[in-house]
Amino acid sequence: MRNRPRHDSENLMILEHAILNIKPDQNAEFEACFEKAQQIIASMNGYISHQLLRCIEAPNQYLLLVKWEKLEDHTIGFRGSPQYQEWRKLLHHFYEPFPEVIHFAICGLASKGG
Repeated sequence: MRNRPRHDSENLMILEHAILNIKPDQNAEFEACFEKAQQIIASMNGYISHQLLRCIEAPNQYLLLVKWEKLEDHTIGFRGSPQYQEWRKLLHHFYEPFPEVIHFAICGLASKGG
């Protein structure tokens, strides 16, 4: 018998993943705006933590990882909020193309460093 998929409400934590391709020569301005924008996301219900990583091989590319308590905290709570409109104004004009955002369930499996 196959295991049934877990419903969003059963997940202990969600990891949002987005590759952000920034328009050429706009990295410094993007990073300055993200400095402000991260305060918005950090204030949202269900927010746990985030990381913004810059790609070594493609310097105009960033990886945004955001941990949420549950999927709806991001998809409904954050995206449906007035704060999201401010986030959009600060950041969305930097993206080319617009990023695909996907979510992962954190299942608790991890390797131990050695």
